[in-house]
Amino acid sequence: MKICKIYSFWILIFSMLLILISMNLLIKDKVYLLEYELLNFNSVSLIFSLLIDWMSCMFMGYVLFISSMVILYSEDYMKGDLNISRFIMLILLFIISMLLLIISPNLVSILLGWDGLGLVSYLLVIYYQNVKSYNAGMLTALSNRIGDAALLLSISWMMNYGSWSYIYYLNFMKSDFSMQVLVLFIVLAAFTKSAQIPFSSWLPAAMAAPTPISSLVHSSTLVTAGVYLLIRFQEAFSSSLMFLMMFLSMMTMLMSGIAANFENDLKKIIALSTLSQLGFMMSILFLGSVDLAFFHLLIHALFKALMFMCAGIIIHNFSGCQDIRYMGSLINQMPVISSIFFFSNMALCGMPFLSGFYSKDLILESMSMGYMNMFMFFIFYLSIGLTVMYTFRLINYLVLGDYNYYSLCSIQESNNLMMKSLFGLLIFIVISGSMFSWIIFIYPMYFFLPLMMKLLSFLMILLGIYLGLKLSKMSINMKIKSLSFLNLVKFQSFMWNMPILSTYGLNHLVLNLGQKLNYLDQGWMEYYGSKKLFFLLVNSSKGLQKIFMDKFKILLFLFLIIIFTFILII
Repeated sequence: MKICKIYSFWILIFSMLLILISMNLLIKDKVYLLEYELLNFNSVSLIFSLLIDWMSCMFMGYVLFISSMVILYSEDYMKGDLNISRFIMLILLFIISMLLLIISPNLVSILLGWDGLGLVSYLLVIYYQNVKSYNAGMLTALSNRIGDAALLLSISWMMNYGSWSYIYYLNFMKSDFSMQVLVLFIVLAAFTKSAQIPFSSWLPAAMAAPTPISSLVHSSTLVTAGVYLLIRFQEAFSSSLMFLMMFLSMMTMLMSGIAANFENDLKKIIALSTLSQLGFMMSILFLGSVDLAFFHLLIHALFKALMFMCAGIIIHNFSGCQDIRYMGSLINQMPVISSIFFFSNMALCGMPFLSGFYSKDLILESMSMGYMNMFMFFIFYLSIGLTVMYTFRLINYLVLGDYNYYSLCSIQESNNLMMKSLFGLLIFIVISGSMFSWIIFIYPMYFFLPLMMKLLSFLMILLGIYLGLKLSKMSINMKIKSLSFLNLVKFQSFMWNMPILSTYGLNHLVLNLGQKLNYLDQGWMEYYGSKKLFFLLVNSSKGLQKIFMDKFKILLFLFLIIIFTFILII
């Protein structure tokens, strides 16, 4: 167990150092590109390059800070696990893969980090080794393999241009038609990793992993890798591509916001919240505000990690139960955890002077100043209202609500280590929004909006609070009016049928087709070559075996045939 404290301490030191380096690079406006020649043979040179600027150092600092808190939290959460050292090593592999992806300006080294994230995430999702975990891990791995294939195709496409370092070609990509194919591959890879439509179903399924992994994966590492990659490639996007991608990301926001209001699994509600915020980042990125998207990426990582940690403690105290309908009135039994959970939810909603307010309010005002049609404008504000709605529904079920406990669960506050990790993140949630908005945006942004547009976000928040509290007060004996439009409710709660399409729609069809087309699947040459020869030899040996059995008549008959053959030859 001491290993957790040691790793946590050193990772925390490195994270603080990287954040200080990032501030220095930002103030001095410096970028370092380091290239190491690994191999030089004739005319072939293999170069490993590193891009060190304020953005990569800041993001690495955040990843390491959250990782240190998660490792400290894991010491108590995974107590009693016989494979705790393996668990910590998997987390460290996960962190190293993410750092390699962040710091690389080269598509080949990005692929190493990208594939490392996919492989280690699969191993972590199946950590509990049951059928549900195996299915979720396979869905996660195969969904991410689509993005890996797209990244491999982009690497092969870049062989036409002389180097795999994309930073040399960003301005050229926008004007050249053939390079737009490369950009499409990159967008496809980012959409699979960040679970945008139509690849959204794997993200709630990945909740089968242990809660410390969920807090790390869904805050600053796996799902944010796609957003970070698009931030790096943002100069290469054409206007038509940006409009299409913005539409898809807004649909992801809407779909996940609606599905979270129908969900009763605590971890899946927070996972759908992550999906909604990823769509939020993507939409503002495709609107052209790159710094705002990166700022919200950092802020979101903090409060989402804290939400998952609080949820893990609550699930721990409820003996593994994750259904929010069995919980309630936690403010009386777990006041500290409930208060921290409430603060992290308020940061998600954009409560004034918490960190989420500084990023979400800037994004909303920036979007209101942009040129968008009425449909996009409506979807954006509706998604904000849905975020507040499912947040207050969750708070009312868990913190306020009625006393619906299991009769056998033992409710108690956590020990010292868990509380240290929670308070470490809580301090950053309170101070990081204002602090980093001053650091990142050197010149303050000024937005001039009419009074009604300025108050529109506030009105949507109030409407979301009202509807969320109303929705959480539905009791079992009330008349369920949703039965009259059951198909629509199922469609919305099943994330627009995406999990069904990703499993039954693909797996069964492909497996049945492969079974029917066995010859095509195994290859004609194999069937008519080695396998045909094998069956021919087996059947002939069986026939010869019957002939050479100890039967006098057969032997006499063979002897007469041999004698007759010799007479004919002579």
